[in-house]
Amino acid sequence: MSEGEMPGSEHAGQAGQLSVVATATDGVRVLTLAGEIDHHTGDALSQALDPSDTLGPRVVVDMGQVTFMDSSGINIFIAAHHALSEAGGWLRLAAVGESVMRTISIVGVDAVIDCRATLSQALTN
Repeated sequence: MSEGEMPGSEHAGQAGQLSVVATATDGVRVLTLAGEIDHHTGDALSQALDPSDTLGPRVVVDMGQVTFMDSSGINIFIAAHHALSEAGGWLRLAAVGESVMRTISIVGVDAVIDCRATLSQALTN
């Protein structure tokens, strides 16, 4: 597997912010998130999920360090799922923490977007 940080990665260091680090593994864009996904931080995530990225429309989002997600995050992921699917790709969520997974399950996102227990599983077809 080849890995490397992609240009445009963003890092956040304060509470209430979101860090988005983009890498590539075998032609799959991997977004590693840390922090909170809400209406204040959603723009960075939306931009990172843009299906017009040069790597193509296959994206795995590592959610292992996401501590909070509100409806803004749900909307961003649903929109990204549709855009990536229309572009011939897919979106997978990996290592979603218990509290965030509860939100995802309550609204039924896990029935629409493939959620995997680990990043390694998400990268496996």
